[in-house]
Amino acid sequence: MISADGEQLGIMSAAQALKIAEDNDLDLVKIAPQAKPPVCKIMDYSKFRYEQAKREKENRKNQKQIETKEIRLSVTIDVGDFNTKVNQAKKFLASGHKLKVSIRLKGRMMTHADLGIENMKRFASQLEEEANVDKAPKLEGRQILMFMSPKGKASK
Repeated sequence: MISADGEQLGIMSAAQALKIAEDNDLDLVKIAPQAKPPVCKIMDYSKFRYEQAKREKENRKNQKQIETKEIRLSVTIDVGDFNTKVNQAKKFLASGHKLKVSIRLKGRMMTHADLGIENMKRFASQLEEEANVDKAPKLEGRQILMFMSPKGKASK
């Protein structure tokens, strides 16, 4: 049993502990219920929950959110547009975001999916100094998808 000011009160029955807590207008909270005997503390539980929520909110605020940015390529993309997409991908990777690179195949492009995969591989080779390929280019339905993450981060 621990008092509200952190003082050890020793081992006592639940009824005694509850009476002491009620006399002080506080709550009796089990801190370590699995211990033998269980450890209880007298405290203002609502204040404890408020402070705990405040700490959790502060921790969430300090966490870095990693977003997944998407870059869409085309089977028929030209050199200038390709280089623009590469530069944009470098910016995303430099700011710590993951990349989802996709090519949507329309109409007769489905017969030339191999050209799309070649474009993806060329894109990955342009970014091999900045990024790791998490998932190699793969045809999934009418899309070719590839996932990349910045180097220096643990890749999956």
